[in-house]
Amino acid sequence: MKNRVCELLGIKYPIIMGGMSWAGTPKLAAAVSNAGGLGIIGSGAMKGEHLKKAIDEIRQLTDKPFGVNIILVSPYADELVDLVIQERVPVVTFGAGNPSKYIAKLKEIGTKVIPVVASDNMAKMMERIGADAVIAEGMESGGHIGEVTTLVLVNAVCRSVGIPVIAAGGIADGKAMAAMFALGAEGIQMGTRFIATYEADTHENFKKLIVKSGIRDTVVTGATLGHPARVIETRFAKKVRELEVKNLQEAEEVLVGSLRKAVVDGNIDEGSFMAGQCVGLINEIKHVDEVIQDIMKEFTQTLEKLNNVRMEIYNDLELTYSK
Repeated sequence: MKNRVCELLGIKYPIIMGGMSWAGTPKLAAAVSNAGGLGIIGSGAMKGEHLKKAIDEIRQLTDKPFGVNIILVSPYADELVDLVIQERVPVVTFGAGNPSKYIAKLKEIGTKVIPVVASDNMAKMMERIGADAVIAEGMESGGHIGEVTTLVLVNAVCRSVGIPVIAAGGIADGKAMAAMFALGAEGIQMGTRFIATYEADTHENFKKLIVKSGIRDTVVTGATLGHPARVIETRFAKKVRELEVKNLQEAEEVLVGSLRKAVVDGNIDEGSFMAGQCVGLINEIKHVDEVIQDIMKEFTQTLEKLNNVRMEIYNDLELTYSK
């Protein structure tokens, strides 16, 4: 498959791994890149020395393009940007903020810059200041979210910008990919689907939660604290939501370190298992290569079915007007 996203990133399939803190390890990112997509190291709250180690590791695991996700609220954001420039990382995705002060110097060395946006206005701003593409991420996604659904957001962003749009939020299969392409997207980003793979370093408890959860088994925590995040509903998630009503300070305190406790430790009682509503569409753990091949097969089959439907409608209209 060839389109602007594939050509921009030098990848076989327009499928990008979400920049997930703790879950976005070099091992998983390399598996996605080796399977034809774009693997992304989730830098999260890493310091420069930790990211340097992760970059060295992924380069031992793949010779394909890869990227690094930088969260702009990180106190180490400046340090991480300097490091990816030094290491000449092929792609950088940005989340949780405006990366305008970094774009020019990243592009000077040929790094592709792709910010995550939650509105059409933000997408237009990113295009004006030189972003190579944008990731339009709807509220169905796991982790920190905006307020607009993927369907509406991707539609609006694709109408608003001329650079490639990558759709994210609630996407886990080829049918969803086809739907996003129908809106004008030229790629998809997935996080939750890649957590439920054998190559993911995430704790088995996390993977099991994803597989057994339904489409209504996620909730949003942290909304009253100013940083809403979609997580799988557990006893801990219910506790956080209750504390947000009773004691905001205590709610903030119990959330500290809760993502690591989920991803690394699999701690059901103290962990925030960030995942999208698409958990209800994921029924088994697979290898990364199998996930990507299945998605591309279903994507192609869906487009063929839609084309057949289009031809049937066209023929019916032709018959009607010829009478």
